[in-house]
Amino acid sequence: MLREYSSPAITPTTDDDTIYSLLKRRCLRNPDDVVVEVQDESGRSWNPVTAAQMVDKVRSVAKGLLGLGVRKGSSVVIYAPTSYEWGIVDFACAAIGAVSVPIYDTDSAAQARGIVTEVRPVIAFAGGVDRAQILDAVRPDCESLKYVFNFEASGIDAVVDFGENVSDEQLDVAIDDIRADDLSTIVYTSGSTGKPKGVMLTNRNFTSIVLGGYDCLPNMLAGDPTRLLLFLPLAHCFARYIQYVAIGSHGVIGYLPGAKHLLADLRSFKPTYLLGVPRVFEKVYNAASQKAGSGFKGRVFLRAFEHFVQWSKDEQEGKGHGLRQRIEHAFYERSVGNSIRSALGPNLRFLACGGAPMNDDLAHFFNGLDGITFIQGYGMTETAAPCIVNFEAANRVGSVGKPGTADIAVRLSDDDELEVKGPNVFVGYKDDPQRTAEAFTDDGWLLTGDLAQIDDDGFVYITGRKKDLIITAGGKNVSPAPLEDVIGTCPIVSHVVVVGDGRPFISALVTLDPDMLSSWLESQGLDATMSAADVSDNDAVRAFIQQYVDQANSSVSRAESVRKFCILDGDFEQDDGTLTPSMKVVRPAVLRIYADVIDKVLYAPKQGARNAKGSSSQQLLEKATESISPLIDKAQESALPRLKEATERLEPVLDQAKSVSGSLANASRRLRAADSESGVESDAEAESTDGLPRGEQAAVRGDAGEPDVRRSGSVDGVERQSGSER
Repeated sequence: MLREYSSPAITPTTDDDTIYSLLKRRCLRNPDDVVVEVQDESGRSWNPVTAAQMVDKVRSVAKGLLGLGVRKGSSVVIYAPTSYEWGIVDFACAAIGAVSVPIYDTDSAAQARGIVTEVRPVIAFAGGVDRAQILDAVRPDCESLKYVFNFEASGIDAVVDFGENVSDEQLDVAIDDIRADDLSTIVYTSGSTGKPKGVMLTNRNFTSIVLGGYDCLPNMLAGDPTRLLLFLPLAHCFARYIQYVAIGSHGVIGYLPGAKHLLADLRSFKPTYLLGVPRVFEKVYNAASQKAGSGFKGRVFLRAFEHFVQWSKDEQEGKGHGLRQRIEHAFYERSVGNSIRSALGPNLRFLACGGAPMNDDLAHFFNGLDGITFIQGYGMTETAAPCIVNFEAANRVGSVGKPGTADIAVRLSDDDELEVKGPNVFVGYKDDPQRTAEAFTDDGWLLTGDLAQIDDDGFVYITGRKKDLIITAGGKNVSPAPLEDVIGTCPIVSHVVVVGDGRPFISALVTLDPDMLSSWLESQGLDATMSAADVSDNDAVRAFIQQYVDQANSSVSRAESVRKFCILDGDFEQDDGTLTPSMKVVRPAVLRIYADVIDKVLYAPKQGARNAKGSSSQQLLEKATESISPLIDKAQESALPRLKEATERLEPVLDQAKSVSGSLANASRRLRAADSESGVESDAEAESTDGLPRGEQAAVRGDAGEPDVRRSGSVDGVERQSGSER
């Protein structure tokens, strides 16, 4: 295993490589290239936008921004779902050096207010009346905010009107003044590990990995043409990055405000690659699984899943496929593979996943389908999105890949925390020098907070979050991510949070997916409308989830295994702070909100349990048990062969003793019979039992007058005999 690995830049960035330059060069190459398709109101057709048309629109909006007093370094807030208008404003800001500040469209009024008052924008864009009203309400507390424009109320056209008196020459001067190292955007983290932070990113942070992406994934990202259906929120760096990638190559983007009608949109747009977080691919798999049902088709689907997983693993290891495997593959492709590819669209060739851990078997399942390559990557807001990725020519499912070919390096700290260095790493947190300093090592490497391993070929494997690491009462370090990963593949499970810090054992909080649960209950002949309380106690539901808990436990030690789980009445939500806008679980919020459930359900003291002193003793016992377990296992491995040998030697002796015992018993019965006739008690018998309680006399004699094995057949007796035998 390696401790450090780097990938040199194949296409290094220059000072002229700005975000706007990606669109400008695309237009210069071929102004008639279609770069965007905009969905009509019916949702059934897509209207093309050429590179020349998009450049004209971006320049018009950029003039409007200048007319409104926006200058290089001015902040512009965008509080809206993903749309073509969002993209136009983004490129217009980049053109003149304005700093775009996205806010998730699902963020609350309080969250939006916090960001606006911190960045103090000149203008803001809203996606809808509700968000426009939220921004308007902030204006009294933010004197810098002069205007709020609503995309849904011709806000773009209104901005363009403000640029009537701005000439092309004035605009070009502003554009020419922008360099790669100028600040481009401030993106606020999702807050899954604490208070959101304003991450300051430059043009070069993005363009370095855009150009590197073309080298790593030439067919997926730079093929001619490529088609991308973009439904992830553009407030997320992952979506921003892929927008720039598509615009800068030969791509066509279809903007969507969300994934509500994703399957229908996939069929109509026909993308060549799809970008998603693990939850998207889990839903695709779960939908296919539920459609198959639990009968014959369901069994075929499960067999197909196992087949595609193994097919992918064999190909990864360079193994060939035997005749039987190839026949099975053809069958499962027709019965299962074709239906999944049909749902994803006829032109799909690549699936790209990032943003959270992905179950290995699920990744292998999609990768095992003919004609589809499953690509995993890793990144964070502070690295301007993916900085580690699997290459088309070097794809290892289960890893997040290698550092991208943009002069990016990775290394591991002494405690295996992943550290990153490269031109994509952010310049700091807005107005927060202390947290900026804490984010880097003394020699300038970014601390990611993720635990990882690097294999001998440079592939990186994420093993968990450093802050999420659980230390049980027995001192066992447990990473919750691998357990959550496997349990989360249960079709009816929505989210899993493994707990156990400072506790005697590991447990889990589980939430259910309402839609999948309803379908599953019907397939099992159960009441699909049963209450949440009834569901949480239902034996069939718990048994189904337990199968996945057992699967997760099979790959860890007993001390790391999930001993108990609790099904919560509702799912995690962004409104209560348990989910981020990018659908990541906010662990601290979950632990706080469900503290009573954890204490009173998962770790409720047993009746008659001792006080805190006893609890402390129990913790010491757990720790001692975990420490001594390996020694016991080793001792057992060593002792068992010797014990077996001793037992084999002892068996003839025991048989002989049993024969003698039987003869003595017969003689004793005859003697008692004779004494009974004469009325005299045996002296030997009187001496052997005299003075003992009647129960002890019976124990010595045995029920039939034979020696009792509970006393005479002790381990000590065996050891003495086997010792003398030796």
